Amino acid sequence: MYAPNLDSIRTHKMPDWFRDAKLGIFIHWGLYSVPAFAKPTWELGAVPEGEDWNVNNPYSEWYLNTLRLGQMYGEGETVKFHNKTYGKDFPYEGFVDMWKAEKWSPNAWAELFKKAGAKYVVPVSKHHDGYCLWDSKHTSYNTAQSGPCRDIIKELAAAVREKDMRLGMYYSGILDWRFSQMPIGKGWDMYWVENRTYEYADYAYKQFMELVDLFKPEILWNDIGWPEKGMSDLPMLFAYYYNNVPDGIVNDRWNGLWQDYTLREYQIGESDYTDVWENTRGIGLSFGYNTQENESHMLTHHQLISLLLDTVAKNGNLLINIGPRADGTIQEEQESRLLAMGKWLETYGDGIYSTRPYERRHEKADNGVDVYFTQKGREVFVFLDNLPAGDSTIIVKGLSKAADKARVMDAKLPLKFAASGADLAVTLTGIEEDAYPIGFRM
Repeated sequence: MYAPNLDSIRTHKMPDWFRDAKLGIFIHWGLYSVPAFAKPTWELGAVPEGEDWNVNNPYSEWYLNTLRLGQMYGEGETVKFHNKTYGKDFPYEGFVDMWKAEKWSPNAWAELFKKAGAKYVVPVSKHHDGYCLWDSKHTSYNTAQSGPCRDIIKELAAAVREKDMRLGMYYSGILDWRFSQMPIGKGWDMYWVENRTYEYADYAYKQFMELVDLFKPEILWNDIGWPEKGMSDLPMLFAYYYNNVPDGIVNDRWNGLWQDYTLREYQIGESDYTDVWENTRGIGLSFGYNTQENESHMLTHHQLISLLLDTVAKNGNLLINIGPRADGTIQEEQESRLLAMGKWLETYGDGIYSTRPYERRHEKADNGVDVYFTQKGREVFVFLDNLPAGDSTIIVKGLSKAADKARVMDAKLPLKFAASGADLAVTLTGIEEDAYPIGFRM
């Protein structure tokens, strides 16, 4: 049993299931999915955070804050869109009556995530706008009592677990714009908002405890940070959570107090790859569905698979996000990418799932091909990415002894292995343009 103090909490160990899983699905679905608008500008971390970032925020789930900033400064594409589409005086809460989720099937979602190869799913239970996706006893501002009139988290949790996937739970801890009317302009505004009160800290604590009691999520995925007035509550929250969910873990967004793993979001966040980490981003530039995005803003099918491979080889998990439409359907461009990744994993998943980092993780061959390594027990997997089309020979340094034992993972691929001095020469023929990564085991 864990006691509600940091000495006890810090004895918690990372469970194997998370290290084995490698791939999770993040879901941003909420009131912001109704307007589904943001200006596609840049990836998080590509420019300094500040008023420019927030006025032109590419995250559609930040619609309310971007709108408030636009109204304050009289500029920005979001306020222009809002005034033209809904009217200058239309309140954000008006989207509640417009969100019907009329085509939503939690079972269809879970089936898609399973086909994508995901091992866990992390839905947003409450984003910064404060609208809750479960029937919370602490507020009536939730989907069970308004809007879709469904307990979305309850239904989705059942569907996910029916498919033998783990369930995580996102919750916006430090931000709730129902408790604060001032928009966030600069980065430090997120930690000095109006809701720096004991009242809000108690509300957030009670809701997280409620989520633990109701859903027993295997991940507590807090966003940004935790209310300063509630910092003394966290040891109790963590102890209660670990005692009720033995395989549970928490991310690193608790003001530095404690973490089981670290995060990288787009270009923000660092890891030396010695500890377990999670790489999260949208398929496009936004987490919520954004009607302004097109194929040019999205990872290609190949790039998504490459991102998974690069993350896993460097000791991480990929938490790739989808942003469903307000009606509950998933954008075809997002679905096709998930299915392509799942199809690739059908062939190469043995070198991804349940693997651990090899002593060599990522190298560049002389012809620019990316070489990745993973291992499982004594078996080593080698992946080659960004291959030249047609015929070529890739030299993998220092692996000459593998020439006789290397085996292709895709029997249809014409790979030949031969020693070349101290190195391994891998000869490929007939490689298609923009081919997905290929791999072999040894």
